Amino acid sequence: MRMCLRTQRMEDEVAAAHIDADVVVHYGHACLSPTSRLPVIYVFGKRPIDLQDCINQLSLVIRTQLADAGPIKSLVLKSDVSYAYSTGEIRELLQKVFPNVEIVAPSVPTRYMPPPSASAIAPYAPADPDQPSEPISPLLSTSPATKSTDPAIGSAEISLKECLILYIGGESLALTNFLLTHSLSEAMSYDPQTKLTRRETGGVNKLLMRRYAVIQKARDADVIGILVGTLGVASYLPLMAHLRRLLSKAQKKCYTISVGKLNPAKLANFMEIECFVLVACPENSVIDSKEFYRPIVTPFELEIALGADRSWTGEYILNFDQILSRQGTDDTPNAQDSDDDPDRPSFSLVTGSYRHAKRYADSKGIGGEPADSNTHAVALRNNEGALSQAVATAGSEFLHSRSFQGLEQRLGQDEPAVLEQGRSGIAKGYEDVDHAPTL
Repeated sequence: MRMCLRTQRMEDEVAAAHIDADVVVHYGHACLSPTSRLPVIYVFGKRPIDLQDCINQLSLVIRTQLADAGPIKSLVLKSDVSYAYSTGEIRELLQKVFPNVEIVAPSVPTRYMPPPSASAIAPYAPADPDQPSEPISPLLSTSPATKSTDPAIGSAEISLKECLILYIGGESLALTNFLLTHSLSEAMSYDPQTKLTRRETGGVNKLLMRRYAVIQKARDADVIGILVGTLGVASYLPLMAHLRRLLSKAQKKCYTISVGKLNPAKLANFMEIECFVLVACPENSVIDSKEFYRPIVTPFELEIALGADRSWTGEYILNFDQILSRQGTDDTPNAQDSDDDPDRPSFSLVTGSYRHAKRYADSKGIGGEPADSNTHAVALRNNEGALSQAVATAGSEFLHSRSFQGLEQRLGQDEPAVLEQGRSGIAKGYEDVDHAPTL
């Protein structure tokens, strides 16, 4: 049996495929996204935690919440994966202190086994990466009420507006994304390293406001780039196909780009792209950085920006399967979906003015039907009477809008230059340059 030992990154399955591994052993922190082909064994480690101090701090938080906000219907205990080993004992101790409060502690899986065929039964992900999968661990949903399938509590109903979330762990992407997807609930965190508790709701609200501003920028974008941030998470291919259908329906131009690890320098090479949508594991989907030249949105944010029969109600979805399960039965638009007036301007909340959206449609139109009109097509007739059609692309339009379009040849406009002897050597040490250190 070949085993691939990896740490941290979700591209473990891709790396394991290079050596034909049979199983992946993942050490350290993991986002717990379901893989598409290989089984995974998780080794999270066990960070030290003072259980007595943790119980005292959490008990004080719960009593304060009971005094300020009234009765708590349920309490949800979440933790960083490195403290997952202690959540069961913490739950039992808290239950003794608060016997009338329902305490939910979702279990964290230590191994994941994809089914042998796509017809296997949930909660496992199908082996075919082109098919939607099911999450490997039941978490709370952002719907008003959801049923918990954790074996420890059975099928109790949990209302997000009436529950208190307690998170054990320090600041991390896992905490930020969990709070982002559960913004309807009150949340408190306890850091075992500093032994401090704090309320987390305020920062999440500010992050949601920033994400809403990014959605408005995505709404004004006419050229979208789909960034492939993962090749190992199940359902990433159906999600990309779903995004392409949405962009085609909205007559947006889209490019699919795989750049590996994201950084501003890489994405700066695609300046004709006005907005990027990142298809990555849920923990690494939210890019909240000002260093990038173009906004980067999540698939859920792109759906809202395109107005795909969905308005933002405050919920936030990062899971691939939740997005795919909410899509309509048919993404192909019909004649009633098109605008009566395609030249009608739209108001931009970013610039505070009206703008005319560019429409990019292929020669077959949307859904394979012939296009009625193409605003970027120009009919040309040569001297012999032959008729041809020139279609302006997003890349050519951006090139013509640039002040610098490359080196100009200027043939016949400049005097010929005399050939001169050039430098000899390499960049770090030319022969005709004095490289003596200066004091």
